[in-house]
Amino acid sequence: MSVHKKILFVDDETINLDFFDVMLTKLGFIVEKAKDGIEGLEKLKKFSPDLILLDNIMPRMSGWEFTRIVKNDPKYREIPIVMFSALDDVNDKIEGFELGVDDYITKPFNFSEVLARIRAVLRNRELYTQIVVRESRLNLAEELNADIRRNLLNFAKSIDVLDEAIAKMEDSGGKELFNEISEKSHQVRNHVAELEARIEKTFSEWEHLKKNEIGLPVLETRIRKNLDQE
Repeated sequence: MSVHKKILFVDDETINLDFFDVMLTKLGFIVEKAKDGIEGLEKLKKFSPDLILLDNIMPRMSGWEFTRIVKNDPKYREIPIVMFSALDDVNDKIEGFELGVDDYITKPFNFSEVLARIRAVLRNRELYTQIVVRESRLNLAEELNADIRRNLLNFAKSIDVLDEAIAKMEDSGGKELFNEISEKSHQVRNHVAELEARIEKTFSEWEHLKKNEIGLPVLETRIRKNLDQE
């Protein structure tokens, strides 16, 4: 994992802002600070962070309100959020996770634990991103496969037309030309058959893999559940 990840820290307590700024910067992170949710949204647009550290209880805009706005924006919803709160009630935690936070840390906290959770969330997000890319590539491959199969079918029909023309040529003479074209036609048919068999095998393997895949929504739910149990 790159140590040059960008973190936006939103908290109304200056001492916390300064502490995390110093500690995370020493560890190689690039830190931007905001003293409340409204300023945090402004900084979000300019800074484009890899992760947001967010206090829940703040003036002007709570962490929950901030999270709701971010997660409803397609441009920013994939940015992971780690929420801090003095509230230790289970319902508060559930509300945070339902809004889309990736982790929920109760105050007072230990910096080493916070750092470990930050790194865990970043790793999980990188894994999630790689899976999204893989699924996109698989979808493109499946589209290509379907397109090739359609074109092969059209190609086979064209060969049938060619065979009819060859048959007419044989009836009208031109034996040598007929034999040469007929041989090439059979070679092409063999290549098409081999390609069709390879595509069918590949398609079958894809279907088998897809049956054993964990869908992205299920994977994200499991990740959030694991984080909640730490």
